[in-house]
Amino acid sequence: MNSEQLGKIASDVEVTNISTHGIWLLVGERELFLSYEDFPWFKEVPIGNILHVEQPTPGHFYWPDLDVDLSIESIEHPERFPLKAKVS
Repeated sequence: MNSEQLGKIASDVEVTNISTHGIWLLVGERELFLSYEDFPWFKEVPIGNILHVEQPTPGHFYWPDLDVDLSIESIEHPERFPLKAKVS
């Protein structure tokens, strides 16, 4: 029996901090900050929904409980992506 894993796993992503200003993601050895001003859909949701983040491909993050997809580029340069989801 061969228990070798097929395919490649994208590197891990972890929420390392949640504050009144935003959230921090640790991706490999990089830490990224997502302010609530730029990413308002994270502000008023349960912490468990924020902590449940996946990285389906390198540099692409998905929060399945919130149906939010973001790339490293959109996190590092939110001014380049002016369309924001409306928070009710």
